[in-house]
Amino acid sequence: MSEKYVGRPVDRLDGAIKTVGEARYAGDHRYPDLAHAALVHATIPRGRITAVEDAAARTVPGVIDVLTHENAPAMKPPPKVTLLNLSTLAIGTSVNHLATDEVHWNGQPIAVVVAESQEAARHAASLVRVTYEEKPAVVDFAAEEPNAVPQKSNALQSARADKGDAEKALADAEVSVDLRFTTPQHSHNALEPHTTTAVWDGDRLTVHEGTQSMAWTRRHLAQRFGVPERNIRMLSPFVGGGFGGKGQVWAGTLLAVLAARATGRPVRLALTRAGVYHAVGGRTPSTQRVALGADRDGRLTALIHTSVARTGRVGGHLEQITAASRHLYDSPNIHLRQSLVQLDLIANTSMRAPGESIGTFALESAVDELAWELGMDPIELRMRNEPERDPIEGRRFTHRMLREVYAVGAERFGWSERDPRPGSMRDGKWLVGMGVATAYHPSLQMPASVTVRLDADGGVVVRCALHEIGVGAATAQAQIAADELGVPLESVRVEIGDSDLPEGPMAGGSAQTASAASAVLEACRKLRRSALDLARRSAGSPLRGATDPRARDGGLYQDGRGETYAEILARAGRDHLEARAGVGMLRFLARTVREQRRWMKAASGAQFCEVRVDQDTGEVRVSRWVGVFDIGRVINEKTVASQLRGGIVMGIGLALTEETLVDRRTGRVVNASLADYHVPVHADVPRIDVHCLDDPDPTMPLGLVGVGEVGITGVGAAVANAVRHATGRRVQDLPITLDKLLPH
Repeated sequence: MSEKYVGRPVDRLDGAIKTVGEARYAGDHRYPDLAHAALVHATIPRGRITAVEDAAARTVPGVIDVLTHENAPAMKPPPKVTLLNLSTLAIGTSVNHLATDEVHWNGQPIAVVVAESQEAARHAASLVRVTYEEKPAVVDFAAEEPNAVPQKSNALQSARADKGDAEKALADAEVSVDLRFTTPQHSHNALEPHTTTAVWDGDRLTVHEGTQSMAWTRRHLAQRFGVPERNIRMLSPFVGGGFGGKGQVWAGTLLAVLAARATGRPVRLALTRAGVYHAVGGRTPSTQRVALGADRDGRLTALIHTSVARTGRVGGHLEQITAASRHLYDSPNIHLRQSLVQLDLIANTSMRAPGESIGTFALESAVDELAWELGMDPIELRMRNEPERDPIEGRRFTHRMLREVYAVGAERFGWSERDPRPGSMRDGKWLVGMGVATAYHPSLQMPASVTVRLDADGGVVVRCALHEIGVGAATAQAQIAADELGVPLESVRVEIGDSDLPEGPMAGGSAQTASAASAVLEACRKLRRSALDLARRSAGSPLRGATDPRARDGGLYQDGRGETYAEILARAGRDHLEARAGVGMLRFLARTVREQRRWMKAASGAQFCEVRVDQDTGEVRVSRWVGVFDIGRVINEKTVASQLRGGIVMGIGLALTEETLVDRRTGRVVNASLADYHVPVHADVPRIDVHCLDDPDPTMPLGLVGVGEVGITGVGAAVANAVRHATGRRVQDLPITLDKLLPH
C-alpha cells in the first residue's frame, strides 16, 4: 500500500536549500552591468515640490543618474480600483510616481538615484535637497476620529449590520458593559525588506520580486509601462515574509522598473528598513466601541460593535474590524458599523488577519469584562452564547467546533487551576494571570490553475505560479499530489514562483493552499482517468475491464491486479501524460456568491494565555501559551504548527510592544527602525503549545479551511484578559506597556 502523506509532519522541500543559503531571493540575482537604486523621500506631509537640487548627488563617484519628476520617463497613471478588475487591488497607492510635483505624505518617494553600487546610490540620495510649497495637512488620527464617515459595504465585505434594536436592548439589559478600545498603527517588518531586480530587453521585462501576487503585479506593470502582459516575466520563487505587505505594488517596484528603462541597465532597488516604513503601507489604527448587554444567566441581549479606521487620501485597504462580531455570538439584537477617516498619510494595507486581529482584541476583551461583571467563568459565558447558525443572516455553518476547541484547550492549559479572583495568583513578586479568547477567521478560496505531468519514469511534476512566503506551499501541494496519484513523495516535483507557469492564487486571505489544492486534485483525477483509458485500450493490461481502480504503489490497482504508471505509458508508447485544471474568474465569482448565500465557513480556535506582571514595575511577560484550533483538515502537521505559532508570536507583538509612532505635526514616522519599533524577540515568547482538531470541512478541498491568519486573532485579547486577571486592571489601549499598569 502507498504511504499517505497528507496530515504527516513532512519536512519542507525547500528546507535544505534555505538552511545552506542556496535559496535565491529577489536581491540575489546577478546580471552584467547591474546598477543599484535608492529612493529620496519627501519630508513634508502635503504640498508641491518647487525645486530639486541634485548637483551634489551627481558628483558622487559611480552615480549614473538622478531621476525626478522633471526628467523621468512617464509611466501611465494607475487604473481606477474596481472589484470587477481584481488586479487593481494590487495598487499600493494612486500616486503616479515621478510624474507629478505633488506630495501626498511624509515619506513619499520623490526621486531615485541610480549608481554602480548600493552604497553610492544611498549616499547620493542623502545629498539630494528638495524644497517645497507646503499645504495644510491632516495627519492626526485621534484628532480626526470625530470626522469619520460611514464605510460603504462592497462585495468583499459588509461594513454594517442591524438585527433588532441593540441600543434599546443595551439600555434595558440586567448586566452590561460599554467600552472604548484603541489600537495603534502597525508597520510591516518582514525579514526581507522589499526588493526588486528589473531587467529590460527591448520591450520585454524580467522582474525578480518578493511578492505575494505575481499575477496581479504582472498585470499592473503591463498597464503602467504600456507593454503586453505576455512580455513580462515575474520571478518570485522565495519571499522572505509577506504578511500582506507584499500583496500590493508599491513605489519601490515601480521605480526600479522605471529606472531600468531610463538607464538601459538592469537595476536593483532594495528598500532600507526605514524605507519600508515610509514607502509601504501598514495596519490602520482604530478606535472601537464594544457594548454588550446580558441577562443574569449570561445570555446576550445586545451586541454593539463600531469602529473607526483610516485610509490615505491616495488609497488604502478597508479592514473588516467588526467581522468577527457578525458570527461569534448569538444575540437577538446586534448593531455593527465601520467608519473611515482619510488622512495625508501613506495608504494603509493588509496586515495579517486585517480587521479580525484588532477587532477580536476589542470584542473578546469586552466579553471577558462582561464575565467579570456577571461573576461567571469566561469560557462558560462564551459557550452559553454559542450560536447554532450565523447570527445575522441565519446561514448554516459548514464547520464550527468552538465547544470542542475550548474543552481541549482548557484541559491542556489547566484552566481548572485558575483562581477566579483578580490578583489572587502569585509567584514571588510576579502577579500571575490567565486569560482566554476566541480565534476566528473566515475561509476563502481564489481562482487557481495548475498542470500536473506524469512522466514515463513515474515522476510527477506539478506546475503552478504559487508563492512561497515561508509557509511550505510547495510541500503541501506535493503531499496532496503524491496521495492523489499514489506515488512516493520524493517522486513529486513542484514548480512555483514563475509567472510563466499556470496562474496561481495570491498568497493572502489564508486561501492559497485550499485554492491550489482544488486545482491539483482535479488535475490528478484527470491524469488517473487518462492513465486508466490507456490501460483499457491495451490488450495486455491487467486493468482491462477495471472500473474504479485505486491509485497506490506508483500505479492503478483493483481487486489485487493492476500496474504502474510507467508500465501503462510504456505499453502505450507515451513518454508522459499531462492534465490541466483550474477555475476562471467568472466561474469563481459565481461560485463564491452562491456559496456565501448558503453558508458560513471559517477557521476558529481558543487562545489560552498566562502572564506574569511585576507588581513593582508593571512589566508584563507572557509565560505560557496554549492554542487549540479547528482549521479543518491538517495537510502538514509541522508547517501548520509553525504557521499558528508565528501568528501567535505576531499577536504577542500586537498586544505588548508594536506601535508605529506618527508625528502629529508632520506626519513623519518617528520610530522607523527595529531599534525603536519593537517586535517580539526570543525572550518575549514562551513555549507555545499548538493543537489542531484535524476534522475536515466537507465543503472545502480535502476538508482544509485555512491557517495563515487565524493564529493571530484573539491573541491581543487573551493577553489583555490575562493581565486583567493578574492585576484587576482592564487595559483598553494597545500596546499594553508598563505605564498603563503602574499606579497613576
